[in-house]
Amino acid sequence: AEAIGLYNLGQTCCLNSLLQVFLMNIHFTGILRRITVPLSAAQKKNSVPYQMLLLLEEMQRGKCKAVDPTELAYCLAQHRVRFFVQHDAAQLFLTLWNLLKKQMKRPELVEELKDLYTICIQEHLACQNCSFEMRSKSTMLTLPLPVLDADSHWLKSLEDCVQHFFLPEELTGPNMCFCQKCGRKTPFLQSMKLVHLPQTLTLHLQRFNFERSSRTYKLSHCLSFPQHLDFKEVLTENQCQADDSEKATWQYELFAVVAHSGSTSCGHYCAYVRSLTECKWYCFNDSMVCPVSWDDVKCTYGHSRLNWRETAYLLIYMKKYPQ
Repeated sequence: AEAIGLYNLGQTCCLNSLLQVFLMNIHFTGILRRITVPLSAAQKKNSVPYQMLLLLEEMQRGKCKAVDPTELAYCLAQHRVRFFVQHDAAQLFLTLWNLLKKQMKRPELVEELKDLYTICIQEHLACQNCSFEMRSKSTMLTLPLPVLDADSHWLKSLEDCVQHFFLPEELTGPNMCFCQKCGRKTPFLQSMKLVHLPQTLTLHLQRFNFERSSRTYKLSHCLSFPQHLDFKEVLTENQCQADDSEKATWQYELFAVVAHSGSTSCGHYCAYVRSLTECKWYCFNDSMVCPVSWDDVKCTYGHSRLNWRETAYLLIYMKKYPQ
């Protein structure tokens, strides 16, 4: 079936964009198709994975230009995902993913879902007074990338943003940590090292700036992102905690862009997705779907003087040569 749109049920553009990114990902739908179908009608109504599967099947019949996601939306509402409100795509992505993980009953499917999306990072804390160190591994669903440097200057490219995320940070003054060896609070150096990257990698450009005055504004400056991205070329040896066979899989190709237009209080989302079967780009704008070029996708780089224009917010990359 060709690319099919989703009707907007009232401020559901954010949900629709994320659903397209999930359902156009053949690695994800491969997991979704193997879920255990709930038995009772009530369980079916309440199951996010099952409702997503029904939506996928209806889209694949390709009978119409767009399908109606009401059943899935009703199901999400049961799980406190509200309607007729502005959603933040990064938060809604996390919410959807957690609901899927919680409701996929089979442990092996939950593992596959985790493997498909989770990033593994090692956090390193070192006392600057003595040799005391703490290390802890953590997993993340998205890499939250700063779009400003430490001096609040605009970062120009995605590669800059990734490098900034992995820059060591000195914890001094009020941010000092307690050192067990020194027996008091001391300056620490905090650094992140990349351990593992998943098949489907989601990068979150932190373009919404929350000021102390509680006014949120959007950073719409131009920030380029590549079609092809190799993490071992972007990061230094020191910023990686991985062997060569892991690093060999760190070559990515852009799969999707979730773009935001308008202001923080009154905005609209759409998704640009590269069909993995046809290798063609489409723009999914609710019920409207049209083929687009890479130049069209590049229009989401942002523009400092046109704040309301479409700007990339989530970037989803796909491994080129998974192991």
